[in-house]
Amino acid sequence: MTKIDVNDLLNAGVHFGHLTRKWNPSMAPYIYMERNGIHIINLYKTAAKIDEAKLALKKIASSGRKILFVATKKQAKDIVAEKAKSVNMPYITERWPGGMLTNFVTIRKAVKKMTSIDRMKNDGTFETLSKKEKLQINRVRNKLEKNLGSISEMTRLPGAIFIVDTTRENIAVKEAQKLKIPIFAMVDTNSDPKEINYVIPSNDDASKSIKKILEIVISSISDGLNERNKENNNLNESDLKKMKSETIENDSKQKKDKSEDPKEISKK
Repeated sequence: MTKIDVNDLLNAGVHFGHLTRKWNPSMAPYIYMERNGIHIINLYKTAAKIDEAKLALKKIASSGRKILFVATKKQAKDIVAEKAKSVNMPYITERWPGGMLTNFVTIRKAVKKMTSIDRMKNDGTFETLSKKEKLQINRVRNKLEKNLGSISEMTRLPGAIFIVDTTRENIAVKEAQKLKIPIFAMVDTNSDPKEINYVIPSNDDASKSIKKILEIVISSISDGLNERNKENNNLNESDLKKMKSETIENDSKQKKDKSEDPKEISKK
């Protein structure tokens, strides 16, 4: 696994925290100093925490579980959507749907409704409706797509959740805590790290910083997925070899049994 270069984090502005008057005292262990009224994050501690998160995320990805990405702030949403799509992971970049995790069954029903509308369009049922009904259904479909389209393939609760700005996404944090879903997060100096399982102390406001952290995180997830695919391929090859040997063994046994059959002997 690639070692984190602290200079890369520095160049991306990961070290810039919030104004000192807005800080959360629980972030003190991750703060290096104060400069011009702004807290500076200790990047060596950030690098160490990233390494911890990378190992855990790789393990979750290799197990086949999904990792849900959450970022609804303007400067993060496009970056998160792009990166999550690249590894086929679900993401929320619009408003967090209340009960997204704690009431997952209801959320799945809404997703199924969206699928049902698509089926209507494909089988021609949609065309038999009136103009007004079509308009109403399209409005419902568009709303569902906007809020839930990115999680349409998430058929069960995620194995972990990755959050950008835990203060803003506090409902997501509470729901994940309630269900004991591991929380990975970019935590700035104004947030509470005690709520997070895997804290990445970092600037969660600048797009350059968010992009840098996401690139590292996505890379570890990609490694985990590749590892899983490799294991599956190896398993398939060994299964084929086993299948072949068992088939040969069974064929030879059947021939032997047939040759020892009294009926076959009498024919000879």
